Amino acid sequence: MNGSGSQRLLPGLPYPLGATWDGKGVNFALFSAHAEKVKLCLFDPAGRRELERLTLPEYTDQVWHGYLPEAAPGTLYGYRVYGPYDPRNGHRFNHHKLLLDPYAKSLAGHVLQADAIFGYRPGSAREDLSYDRRDSARAMPKCRVVDSAHSWGNERRPAVPPADTIIYETHLRGFTMRFPGLAEPLKGSFAGFGTAPVIAYLRSLGITSVELLPIQSFYDDRHLIAKGLRNYWGYNTLGFFAPDPRYLSSGDIEEFKIMVARLHDAGIEVILDVVYNHTCEGNHLGPTFSFKGIDNASYYRLLPDQKRYYIDDTGVGNTLNVTHPRVMQMVLDSLQYWVTEMRVDGFRFDLAATLGRGPGGFDPGNSIFAAIQQSPELRGIKFIGEPWDIGPGGYQLGNFPPGWSEWNDRYRDTVRRYWRGDEGMLPELAARITGSADLFDRAGRRSWATVNFVTAHDGFTLRDVVSYNEKHNEANLEDNRDGNSENFSANYGVEGPSDDPEIEAVRWRQMRNLAATLLISQGLPMMLAGDELGRTQQGNNNAYCQDDEIAWLDWAAAEAPEPQAHLAFTRRLLELRRQHPVLHRARFLHGHQQSGDGLGDIAWFAPDGTEMTPERWQDGLARCIGVCLNGQAGADRGPDGTPLRDDIFLILMNAHHEAVPFILPRLANIDGWHRVLDSSEPILASGAPMLPPEQGYDLPGRVLVILLANRAPDKAAGEGEPSQSRDPAK
Repeated sequence: MNGSGSQRLLPGLPYPLGATWDGKGVNFALFSAHAEKVKLCLFDPAGRRELERLTLPEYTDQVWHGYLPEAAPGTLYGYRVYGPYDPRNGHRFNHHKLLLDPYAKSLAGHVLQADAIFGYRPGSAREDLSYDRRDSARAMPKCRVVDSAHSWGNERRPAVPPADTIIYETHLRGFTMRFPGLAEPLKGSFAGFGTAPVIAYLRSLGITSVELLPIQSFYDDRHLIAKGLRNYWGYNTLGFFAPDPRYLSSGDIEEFKIMVARLHDAGIEVILDVVYNHTCEGNHLGPTFSFKGIDNASYYRLLPDQKRYYIDDTGVGNTLNVTHPRVMQMVLDSLQYWVTEMRVDGFRFDLAATLGRGPGGFDPGNSIFAAIQQSPELRGIKFIGEPWDIGPGGYQLGNFPPGWSEWNDRYRDTVRRYWRGDEGMLPELAARITGSADLFDRAGRRSWATVNFVTAHDGFTLRDVVSYNEKHNEANLEDNRDGNSENFSANYGVEGPSDDPEIEAVRWRQMRNLAATLLISQGLPMMLAGDELGRTQQGNNNAYCQDDEIAWLDWAAAEAPEPQAHLAFTRRLLELRRQHPVLHRARFLHGHQQSGDGLGDIAWFAPDGTEMTPERWQDGLARCIGVCLNGQAGADRGPDGTPLRDDIFLILMNAHHEAVPFILPRLANIDGWHRVLDSSEPILASGAPMLPPEQGYDLPGRVLVILLANRAPDKAAGEGEPSQSRDPAK
């Protein structure tokens, strides 16, 4: 088993990295700048017995490589890397530990919780300075050689324009585990998510893109397993190329490709949530799975004067060293692989501020951003950053380079606080629902630079935002210490479930207000799966470890009348947004662009029907406002270059708990308004009379109403009083 392999392994090539089958054999190539020797370990088909160890015969440009003529797809392998075990100088080589190939495209099996997975002897007096000689192979998954060939047929990317994109963030396991009629073997898998009923539901909803929580292979932390919990979300990456085996009902990565092809056939994009800021190997006391044993000093950022320890800008023990050329290459190769081989349409980067941090701090011109921008394979792909981490200068909202969209937590907090009834929110609300131009209108960035969201996987669901004042994370077994305590939520009288019809009526209306605000806002909206059905996590705002009914969608409960009414309301909202370009402009709105009748592209109105003044914007007690979106004005153009023209909408929002009389403004060439959506009526009755200008409209408490202008064809353009709009963000 410990043969040199000199007679069987040919020199091979130092590229591409990973295990590459060429139809006759497999080329193995592994980067390590500080290793002294690398052995390729081959296993039986079950992955239980190590058959032999072959020394990679060549070392070229810091890459160890060899070619095995008789190897074929399905071959299971791993590496043992030799070198100094010297943590004080940043080196943690231990050839007793079987290591995963960072470029492995498929994994067989899972990590078993055993002390042998640690490079040191846990519990020893010297902790990680000790050296452990136990073999970890039996506790480790094995890398599998793959054949990348796949018949994609007539598959085409949907290529949804950014301005038209509506993201649906979901966990594919949580979405499918209780999906009605889904066969048991398909639950929680790519195959299940790619079935016709699931795709039919997504299409009927009206979203354009699904954003899947991490599906790259990940590790369940030992402390979670000990508590009977799991790393449900998956933000603990084990390998950046391989889909996690737990999502493969067939065990074959073809399953992922088939899912993507079926979603594409339905016109739905696939966006992956990816974690290139850290790995699952943790801090100096963490396990040794791959990077730590291959070349710890290259793959991770270490404290300059204490290389035994890791720089932890991510809060999970380590930080990937993306400034290293080979590590940056791995990230870029991974992105390109998922785009070219797996056909995904975009990426959402967890803690993306970490990627942009170099020795001098965060830099939007960082080499990794430049490399992504310059990659031909990544052109036209959607890039979304979570623009923060816990490192120095970690909050970078609005500072990412052109071409990126960013999660906008200021939007989330503002919209929640406004509808909760907080004081002084009108100026901030106006800035957020018009695309956050104060943050993003620079360098030619467009309105889709902001990813607007009211809820996400991290935090309360929409139902819980209106049902709980406080987080309730007791099921996480951390004494409710975990999770964010500042949720800007409200329970409206009772903490949690209530059988009071008045409280429930307020909650459902507030849910409709929050959903409607999201989908009438300029920018790129992101919905959380299940919000359209009123899904609850029982007040848990950090369900990262809850692979159970707390986090799964309860499709049976969604059949009740109120969830179904909310679903119908949400579908109507999505349809309105899709049909009307004025609700998703590509350019920011400042009120400067005018139509022929002198009406600006946007105008703001007080309840008395007159335009907002600076004094009114500063009225901290004001909670009611109207915004007019003029589809006849603006600089947006269609693919053929013709100006995009649309209807004129008046959106009335009242966050007061009491009704407010609102005088409908008189605008040029408009002789009335039709009510097209009302959060106080989830299913709007037809046949309502047209509302004339200058008439008082009794706007109920806590309500959002969308009115459509009835344009008078007999009036000449320009007749009437022009609107002198003001931009509250200025």
